Amino acid sequence: MVLVFVFGIALLVAVLLSGLAARTVLSTSLLFLLGGALVGEGFLGLIHITSDSEIVGVTADLVLFAVLFTDGMYVSLPALRRNWKNPARALGLGMPLAMAGMALITHYLVGLDWSTSFLVGAVLAPTDPVFASAIVGRKEVPAKLRQLLNVESGINDGLALPVVLILIAAAGPTSGKAQASVGEIALELAMGLALGVVLPLAVAWLVRRHLLGAEPKLHQLLPLATGVVLYAACHLTHANPYLAAFSAGAVLASVSPEAKTAFEPLGEALAEVSKFAALLVFGALLTPALFGDLSMGGYAAVVLAIALIRPASLLVSLLGARIDRREKLVAAWFGPKGFASVVYGLLVLQAGIPQGQEAYTLIAVCIAFSIIAHSSTDVPIARLFHVDALAGMPNDADHRNQTRLPHPYDTPDQEKHHASP
Repeated sequence: MVLVFVFGIALLVAVLLSGLAARTVLSTSLLFLLGGALVGEGFLGLIHITSDSEIVGVTADLVLFAVLFTDGMYVSLPALRRNWKNPARALGLGMPLAMAGMALITHYLVGLDWSTSFLVGAVLAPTDPVFASAIVGRKEVPAKLRQLLNVESGINDGLALPVVLILIAAAGPTSGKAQASVGEIALELAMGLALGVVLPLAVAWLVRRHLLGAEPKLHQLLPLATGVVLYAACHLTHANPYLAAFSAGAVLASVSPEAKTAFEPLGEALAEVSKFAALLVFGALLTPALFGDLSMGGYAAVVLAIALIRPASLLVSLLGARIDRREKLVAAWFGPKGFASVVYGLLVLQAGIPQGQEAYTLIAVCIAFSIIAHSSTDVPIARLFHVDALAGMPNDADHRNQTRLPHPYDTPDQEKHHASP
């Protein structure tokens, strides 16, 4: 109950400060991360959570599924068919380059063996748009940029998992929790994709039957029910839940746009609350001892992972792409490590491989630094795209009257009239 009380207090504080956070570098995500660290074992000791606590793995798994399901709904399949090249570049070239680059600096700066170094690279390769919400969640931001970040982050979680499992097996003797053959991994991915496509299609077909159909006030619960069934089905059949979640969200939004529209407010609220809960739990794991266990070489690797490896790998993958240079730079910067990396980092720790503890320490610190860096810079960078009135607070009115920027509900003529020269 202490955990529930702490979460309630943190949520209340975050809501009260959300207006300020939406206008400044203050981040509500960072508030929960720091709040978790403050009440955890390293400081006040109000919450007793360790990396092998069941709540850690379950929370991260649920949140990652929920976030991917809702993110998938923002992917327009027709638009993706027209503009698939940039996400394909990021996934097909940028992601392997990021894995290899992270493996190199991990091996030479931290001293881990090659198998474990590549494992760290695979765990930290997935990106998470949750910590760049001011970018991916605003219509003022160019569609190509939003689509690139959303599709990349939605698919790379599922793509990284088989690589992580194979490298865990290659890194040395394990406890048996994470072992799987290549065939089993391929089957899990295929089953996840199949469930993510078939289940939403089946639900959409049922809704159109004469004797069936959702009452208007319950219509928003249709995607929620679909997501719950999908999550349970994936775990019962050992299908990949992350690939299933993202594909299901995209398919459901495509075949039933009215359900997606009805679910949007509820889905965003649920994803936000679950994200905060996971950040609080993860923050409780960030003790002074954890940061003290990382060497200076490890800290150098963390900084290079965020400031060099991700930006360089994505920029290389986008060479020759038809996308504005500013958009390329923003996409290169926003490669935050999020809940997928938390889940996969826990797999590494629980597998019992020889250098698993050292790898997990590096991964956890990198995730923490990434959350701080990316969630604190999304608002300032969003303003480069004239994203105004991020909070819609009354005290923003004077500023908007003085320097009027395009509003998301302006007509095209109004935008031309108000646009800055």
